[in-house]
Amino acid sequence: MHIPTLRDDPAEAGAPSHRLLLRAGYVRQLMAGHYSLLPLAVRVRLKVIGIIREEMNRIGAQEFVMPVMQPAEIWQRSGRFAIMGDELFKLKDRKGAELVLSMTSEEVITLLAGELSSYRALPQMWYQFQTKLRDEPRPKAGLMRTREFTMKDSYSFDLDADGLDKSFDAHRGAYIRAYERLGIPAIPVEASNGAMGGSGSTEFICPSDTGEDDIVYSPECGYAANIEAAVSALAPVDPAADAAAARDAPERFDTPGVRTIEDLATGYAAPADRQVKTLVYVLDGKLALVLLRGDHALEEQKLIDATGAIAARPAEAAEIFAALGAHPGSLGAVGVSSDLPVLADLALRGRSGMTTGANTDDVHLRGVDVARDISVGKWADLRAAEDGEPCPRCGNPLQVIKGIEIGHIFKLGYKYTDAFDITVSGPDGKPVKPIMGCYGIGVERAMAACIEVHHDDKGIVWPAAIAPFEAVVVVAQQNDAAVAEAGERAYRALLDAGVDVIIDDRPDRAGVKFSDAELVGIPFRITIGKRGLAAGTAELTDRATGEMVTVPLDDIAKHVREAVAQAIAATTRLSPGGRPPYPAGFRARWQKSPSYRARIRPSPGGTPPVPPMSEGGGTAAQCLRRPPSAIRRRSRLRGRGPGCAARGRPRRGPPPAGGAERSAGPGPRPGSRRSRRPSRRPPRRSCTRSPRSPAPSPRTSRATPRPARRRTPAGTAGQTPAGPGRRTR
Repeated sequence: MHIPTLRDDPAEAGAPSHRLLLRAGYVRQLMAGHYSLLPLAVRVRLKVIGIIREEMNRIGAQEFVMPVMQPAEIWQRSGRFAIMGDELFKLKDRKGAELVLSMTSEEVITLLAGELSSYRALPQMWYQFQTKLRDEPRPKAGLMRTREFTMKDSYSFDLDADGLDKSFDAHRGAYIRAYERLGIPAIPVEASNGAMGGSGSTEFICPSDTGEDDIVYSPECGYAANIEAAVSALAPVDPAADAAAARDAPERFDTPGVRTIEDLATGYAAPADRQVKTLVYVLDGKLALVLLRGDHALEEQKLIDATGAIAARPAEAAEIFAALGAHPGSLGAVGVSSDLPVLADLALRGRSGMTTGANTDDVHLRGVDVARDISVGKWADLRAAEDGEPCPRCGNPLQVIKGIEIGHIFKLGYKYTDAFDITVSGPDGKPVKPIMGCYGIGVERAMAACIEVHHDDKGIVWPAAIAPFEAVVVVAQQNDAAVAEAGERAYRALLDAGVDVIIDDRPDRAGVKFSDAELVGIPFRITIGKRGLAAGTAELTDRATGEMVTVPLDDIAKHVREAVAQAIAATTRLSPGGRPPYPAGFRARWQKSPSYRARIRPSPGGTPPVPPMSEGGGTAAQCLRRPPSAIRRRSRLRGRGPGCAARGRPRRGPPPAGGAERSAGPGPRPGSRRSRRPSRRPPRRSCTRSPRSPAPSPRTSRATPRPARRRTPAGTAGQTPAGPGRRTR
């Protein structure tokens, strides 16, 4: 199998996930923001998709596939052609028609919903897995921020707001279950809708120091929000202090050389919390004044949400001087022209005795009464919540942590059904517009986030549910025929037991094989060596804990199956090495909080049953544990296929552990393929080359490639490559 591992960390990689994905042979970069996924990454990606698909099917969603290339006309009709700006890939075909490469598919899915004619057809939940493209200005951190990625985007259509709430809650529950199965600690947090529009949204954040999002949360009550939407309680204003600083009218005073909040506070007895800070912004091409308390910082996304602006930027110095006649450091909103709209943060409401700029260089005003002296056009929450401020719910200090956004769900409302005039016939026969929600998960970003919380100094530590393989058989002395044969038997026993296994039979030193297995992150390693073979045992090593146990060779399949099952069950409890994936004490406090209990409803019996999704009768995740040829072969030979009952033959249970003799079961039908087959397993093929391939050339140097090959069950055509790749020197 092609697994080009690297000896050293790539110089261009910073984030742990980026570094390890490159070094362990999962991805290779083509250009900025574009990566090729190599065989191991493809296997992980399919397992991630399989888990998400099962959870979406569980809530009744239906899978679609929509085009990536879409006409620009529908994006112009929804307004997003302008809103998305330069991040939207735009092009023209040979006929001059304008096209876009979609980053989401609200427009297309809304057009498809035009075929819904009656309220009886609602609710509907539709989803897809599709390639998305976004012209990121600064792609970085490997798969964390790319320009081309796979996304699960789903959409709901309901008759009313109550129906939307139910669809929204169903998706939130599906996301929580999916992240738990993926082994990713995910915190649901309040968030801004941004360019998506609508009335509310929830982000799912994976706590990580490499994350780009700031999350404000309270460990006591469970309040959590993205900094773009977070709020905090303010200390009560002292009316006596306001009255003492009040004036009948603003009073001018000279402040030579004052340019900052600190300068004014230290030299002129004007504390920061008694200053009015004036910022000048350009909103959709027009100047606006933004006022905050001197000790508060602006959260730009809140400004955009409050004004509905498509484009927002700080004004240039020349623009500011032309509008106000002063430079930054002496700006204020007292007496400004009515042509300049003024937006003020709620913390300034009702304040008096404040200090602000006089719109004359080196001059300020004291005794300003905000309501009396400033014409505020709009009040809004504009400030950024800070670490240590009181929680708006429980009053305890808030904490700010870094996190990775791994999912986002929105209540879109009527934005798109209004834009495309989509209606259905209501219960009274009158036309009704469906209300929409949309819900997204980035597949490759989920893979990267999982590595961020599941790695150590040796490499990746995949959760068993999404690891490229559940176990690897390492033949310690490949040149010893008896050891090689024992390794082959162990490999086949694990394969027959349904374990997703790979064998490393390269003629390398055992240490090299161990290092590669740890770097790649396979959860369990079975080591077959001379000493163990003499005692009839093998070593079973847990990648996450490093614990090693000796097990009888005849019982290896049973022990590995049990270990894998236990690892999957424990995925959400602890990260590698027993370290909590959340900040200290966060998970326990969060799960005790009323908001957690209100949001998360664990299903009885654990993982829900999923309808069969393969010809072998298993789920998609189970199908990934064996090659397609093995699925077909098991269906034919072992009575597990869906056609067994139709032919009057009972299905058989899983094979007994330890390689015990299987029961004979009902005999084959006369003339069937099975009756003509002389043996279940034809002669074993070479593990190092196919029967028709030429003999390998002699090894000439240490750097000569010696790729391992994936063993396929006997009776299949050809050989599928697999196994830890050789270390690149």
